[in-house]
Amino acid sequence: MEYSFLLFAFICGLSVKLIGIPPLVGYLLAGFILHAVGFNATEELTTIANLGITIMLFTIGLKLNIRDLGRREVWANSLLHTTAWVALCSSILYGAAVVISYLTELSIASALLIAFALSFSSTVCVVKVLEESGESKTRHGKIAIGVLVMQDIFAVVFMVVATGKIPSVYALLLLLLIPLMPVFYRIINKSGHGELLPLTGFIFALGGYHLFEAVNIKGDLGALLAGLLLARHGKAVELAKSLMSFKDLFLIGFFLSIGLTALPDTPMLLTGLALCLLLPLKFAMFYFLFMALRLRARTAFLSSLVLGNYSEFGLIVGALAVSLGMLDANWLVIIAISVSTSFVFTSIAYKSSHQQYNRFKESLKRFEKTERLNEDIYPVMTNAQFLVIGMGRVGIGAFTSLSNLAKDVVWGMDADRAKINSLKHQGHNVVLGDGEDIDLWENLDMSQVRLILLALPSIEDAINVTSQLKQAKYEGKIAAIARYQDEVDILLDNGVDKVFNFFTDAGLGFAEESLSYIGDHPAAK
Repeated sequence: MEYSFLLFAFICGLSVKLIGIPPLVGYLLAGFILHAVGFNATEELTTIANLGITIMLFTIGLKLNIRDLGRREVWANSLLHTTAWVALCSSILYGAAVVISYLTELSIASALLIAFALSFSSTVCVVKVLEESGESKTRHGKIAIGVLVMQDIFAVVFMVVATGKIPSVYALLLLLLIPLMPVFYRIINKSGHGELLPLTGFIFALGGYHLFEAVNIKGDLGALLAGLLLARHGKAVELAKSLMSFKDLFLIGFFLSIGLTALPDTPMLLTGLALCLLLPLKFAMFYFLFMALRLRARTAFLSSLVLGNYSEFGLIVGALAVSLGMLDANWLVIIAISVSTSFVFTSIAYKSSHQQYNRFKESLKRFEKTERLNEDIYPVMTNAQFLVIGMGRVGIGAFTSLSNLAKDVVWGMDADRAKINSLKHQGHNVVLGDGEDIDLWENLDMSQVRLILLALPSIEDAINVTSQLKQAKYEGKIAAIARYQDEVDILLDNGVDKVFNFFTDAGLGFAEESLSYIGDHPAAK
């Protein structure tokens, strides 16, 4: 049965990918079709889905800086948005109940519960979309993830209050995990770089989950905090990457299970779709709150766009309310329709997010505050002639080689603040910046830059950066890395001047360096 589900999910995922739509839309569609022909979610599929969420929360923790949650634009926006949304959305729902016969039995308490369930943004959808676009470590990506974590905390608090289930007195023993951190760090060090590393990640993620469940605290919070405790380890990023494919595979079960939730009748379907008409309101509330907190228009726009959906946590909150007799069971089906439909909207809308911002940026920037946050002040590059964008392993290698030849006219750029701070501490010429930010390029002095090297993880990123540079009237040359042969022509067709095949050119460089080490060359024979 599960194999048939996965096979159909693969067919639907591949089909929508071929027409330029993210695969997760196909997985949702597969769930709806399977349910329409009589299938239901199985216990095994639910287990796979839950495992995917647990691993995802653990990897979020691994990449999360606790200081990000303390930023005003994160905690203040989360609190204000949830409060304002619940007040406004519940008023709209209760007002609609007066004129729509299907909703006549909706009470104020029910309207408040539904509004609260719809106040959350989807952790699964947002993280998936950000990772697919390579933007989880950008300014807007970190803000969005910070808001999600705050919302998850609100949900946990609600469930504790609603069930009257308070944490066990043994919960205090969880504090003993802190002095055990050196032991956990040693375990990660000894796990190496092979198959034992992702297994170690599974042990920590599931261990955190079950420890918290054992003391009457939501296990998902335990997985998140387990990742957070290990985030400062030197192998945290490697550990997160080793779990990426497992997480993506298990989350297919989650998207399928959403579609398999229930089969709605026509009024339920129409009500669920009607609730999606409130998504632009959700986006607008996020955007104007971000602007009031002095974010740049682009950061506010992208953060709001990716957060403009409904959450799987809404289903959890709704299911709890139904089980406690606080909400009619039909509303769980309606919320499921709204949640899954919102995933589709976000996945499709965010695919062209940078183009949308470029189109509307003049209107959006009218709401910017004169005084900027320190994180949003544009950087300055002095005498830059060569710029490396993306300071991962390949980028740092290129940056170091160029610096040895051209010294101080070489600069590096990355969207990861922690990485940039570390490189600055080492004395390198680097700036914090998102290469896909058209405002950044329009405010940087690029007149002397002769060559830009794109050392980015995906060709989509390289294509987007190239497009922004062309729009900003950059006249120098652009070079990029391709990991596969079929990507070379795609990059060249999209404006890149020179493309290096990562594996072919790495092998050539390795051979040349090795021969120079022994002072020999085949041509000399």
